[in-house]
Amino acid sequence: MTLDHRVRERLLAIEALLRETEHWQDSAPDSRAFASEQPFCLDTMEPLKWLQWVLIPRMRQLLESGMPLPQNFAVAPYYEMALDNAHPVRDRVLADLLVLDALFAGVEA
Repeated sequence: MTLDHRVRERLLAIEALLRETEHWQDSAPDSRAFASEQPFCLDTMEPLKWLQWVLIPRMRQLLESGMPLPQNFAVAPYYEMALDNAHPVRDRVLADLLVLDALFAGVEA
């Protein structure tokens, strides 16, 4: 299985989790939310919204255009801090993000 295929699978898993737990939004945030200069749009977007509206679409765009995927790219550490330990999807989101991070680091997942 190619790296692209494994990344696509992980993105689908994250999307499915957000849908299953009713964290998937039907409407995009206001355009100002995307204009943030902060990593993860932390000043304008909730963490799970960033996954839906920034990470997933940007990764899919890279995959569809044949552009190289990021290397040594890690999002799980942010989510370990951003999501409260009591957040109902924290552990499941972190598990998927850790696998995604491992793929970008070139580690077999």
